[in-house]
Amino acid sequence: MRVRMVEEQIISRGITDTDVIKALKNVPRHAFVPSELQQFAYEDRPLPIGYNQTISQPYIVAYMTELLNLSPKDKVLEIGTGSGYQAAILAEVAKEVYTIEIVKPLGTQATHTLDSLGYENVYCKIGDGYHGWEEHQPYDAIMLTAAPESIPEPLINQLKEGGSIIAPIKTGFHQQLIIYHKKNGKLRSKQLIAVRFVPFTREANKQK
Repeated sequence: MRVRMVEEQIISRGITDTDVIKALKNVPRHAFVPSELQQFAYEDRPLPIGYNQTISQPYIVAYMTELLNLSPKDKVLEIGTGSGYQAAILAEVAKEVYTIEIVKPLGTQATHTLDSLGYENVYCKIGDGYHGWEEHQPYDAIMLTAAPESIPEPLINQLKEGGSIIAPIKTGFHQQLIIYHKKNGKLRSKQLIAVRFVPFTREANKQK
């Protein structure tokens, strides 16, 4: 099912990065969804994971990962761990992944799942992703898997010069996936595709 997913939903739709394709083949997406939904794990759609959060559809995971153009030496910051699936994909491609989840039960479950699958290069933290993870900066790339209205300033500061941020940005009732490149301390943006992600939440919205 996983191989068919990669062939029919990933490669056929234009993903060409061999490391990303290999990662999608390696990571068991069914391990990151609730047991009652595992039969749908390899369909190309998001699935609910509780606490009003979702696991992104496989194509979007692959698309966002490919656009970051990661190397095996890179350090990545992910804002919005969710189920941990995107972190696992990033961990297959990059050297280190630091990931932050504001919803404690989700962060705890994702940590357990990633540990059980042997991902020793993923570091999970429960907290407000707005502030990033300063002690491990700078990052070669940053990925947001929840939609803010703009990129938080701390994340811009923690991104390495020449690095990239990819994020869904909320504008009115719509969201646009945007990739940013940092040059001379400032971000240059390029709009990509329309998307639909969960909202970016702060401490005030944190679920206990």
